[in-house]
Amino acid sequence: MTTDIQEAETRSFEADVARLLHMMVHSVYSDRDVFLRELISNAADACEKLRYEATQHPGLLGDDAKPSITITADADARRLVVEDNGIGMGRDELVEALGTIARSGTRAFMERVAAAKSGEGAELIGQFGVGFYSSFMVADKVDVLTRRAGSAEAWRWSSDGKGSYEIAPADAAEAPARGTRVVLHLMEDADGYTRAYRLEQLIKEQSGHVPVPIALRDTPDAAPRDVADGTALWTKPKSAITPEEYADFYRGVSGQYDEPAATIHFRAEGRHEYGALAFVPGSRPFDLFDQDRKGRMKLYVRRVFITDEADLLPRWLRFVRGLVDSADLPLNLSREMIQDSPLMAAIRKGVTNRILSDLGKLADSDAEAYAKIWENFGVVLKEGLYEDFERREQLLKLARFRSTASGEGWRSLADCVAAMKEGQTALYYMTGDDRARLEASPQLEGFRARGVEVLLLTDPVDSFWVTMVENFDGKPLKSVTQGGADLSGIARPDDAETPDAETPPAMAGFIAFVKATLGEAVSDVRASDRLTESAVCLVAPEGGPDRQIERLLGAAGRLDHASRPVLEINTASARIRALAALGDGDPALREDVAHLLYDEARVLDGDKPLDAKAFSQRLSRLVERSIGGA
Repeated sequence: MTTDIQEAETRSFEADVARLLHMMVHSVYSDRDVFLRELISNAADACEKLRYEATQHPGLLGDDAKPSITITADADARRLVVEDNGIGMGRDELVEALGTIARSGTRAFMERVAAAKSGEGAELIGQFGVGFYSSFMVADKVDVLTRRAGSAEAWRWSSDGKGSYEIAPADAAEAPARGTRVVLHLMEDADGYTRAYRLEQLIKEQSGHVPVPIALRDTPDAAPRDVADGTALWTKPKSAITPEEYADFYRGVSGQYDEPAATIHFRAEGRHEYGALAFVPGSRPFDLFDQDRKGRMKLYVRRVFITDEADLLPRWLRFVRGLVDSADLPLNLSREMIQDSPLMAAIRKGVTNRILSDLGKLADSDAEAYAKIWENFGVVLKEGLYEDFERREQLLKLARFRSTASGEGWRSLADCVAAMKEGQTALYYMTGDDRARLEASPQLEGFRARGVEVLLLTDPVDSFWVTMVENFDGKPLKSVTQGGADLSGIARPDDAETPDAETPPAMAGFIAFVKATLGEAVSDVRASDRLTESAVCLVAPEGGPDRQIERLLGAAGRLDHASRPVLEINTASARIRALAALGDGDPALREDVAHLLYDEARVLDGDKPLDAKAFSQRLSRLVERSIGGA
């Protein structure tokens, strides 16, 4: 090697590095913590490169065959050291690896950064070496000491990242025997990165599964202690992993302390290859109903943590915890923003379908275990019925419900189809906010009298997804509070009293009077075939919104005007028959009765009387009349 190469050399960056680094630090990376992940990733790559070259040249390993990464904190000197015993670098390789930004030119680099930020698909990792340069987010000076495996020469690279760097031969005694040592002289506001607990947290969170063991020295004089063992649980075969290991990993990745209710572990092979390890928690995470509805699946690339904001699952699976690891995903400059790629779309689809498939298998094999999952997360899964047309059929098969026939258990739609009565053409449901109130609803009386099962839907999302589902197994879903009941084709039990098929003239006249009296308050008044005990009830018109969804939209301020309900009258009720028999002899009484029947129906439906003062006055007149009559 010539003499001039052996001397220290200061080189100016050809590009405006200060401007480039400013863009990278302030525009590309959003979190300073990533610098440690990038340095560990580079160190792991160096160890992997040595392992590959050693297959051809075993002598490169020498007496130190086990790859390792050691991180040393020095709070007194405000320094952080990341060292590996990997392939190392010679002088030319050092210039090539850490001078790439300069040789690329300002304009080309700026163009690629702009393309990456605008989502045009630029792939920058591995082209510019900017992972190393993330060090300047926390350090005002960086020294790199390195020795190529199999070489006696060692080199030092130093820079403050502002305009130049220096390369010089390193003293053999201070350089690593093989590999690379990166020394960060930390800024004043970055001294927190010398705290051992903080470093250990970052290592485990971001790089705990890289394929090289990582050790941490709390101080320069302390013995190194293992922080990560260089293994990744998800890369092992399922047969080699115990339930306890799965549970421990689940707690680490989810931040919860319960047991996983289901574990989904698989590797996809073929056109797209990736591994996935997902868990359904045993209890509801605290953030299950956050307004942003973000998922918490982590994305790894070659066992290096990239982000937990990659939207690997649809929002209606946000309760699932775990990770996906791929070696082939295209990334942008910072590894934080995942490009919209066919592979990413394939991963999302594949992982989602596999989770649903495994949940379906669990539902078939262990109904009790699946019931616990549904109790915790059914309300979230039902969001998919509303949002995800592609998977609606899968979700309908997974869905479980309380019903008038379920008791405290759960019913599937397949169970309801199997229990349909002769002459029944639809699956019936009722929405509301309280099961006890639904079960006491007068609208259910005719269905209960015929033994027809009705789904009792009490989650707010129920009112919305039912509008998106036309049928299940060819059977339409129909609200018992909307339109006609259509119960005439379903036989009553043999011992049940059958009401008269025709409405007597006096009753028809009474119904017409009530309709005329109520006027615009209702869209219709008619005889009911769904009532058996109550005198009246309200239902939504055939073409209007269901009563419950109308309430929800009104409460949210998203309803311009309420639809006019239909008042149904039980013509078999003794009270209604007596009122109809009064004739026209007391018009004032009949008018009060008409309004009171409507308000009664509103109260039974969970609403207030239409006009509280008028209701009180009418009720008072009726009581006074009754007392006077007595």
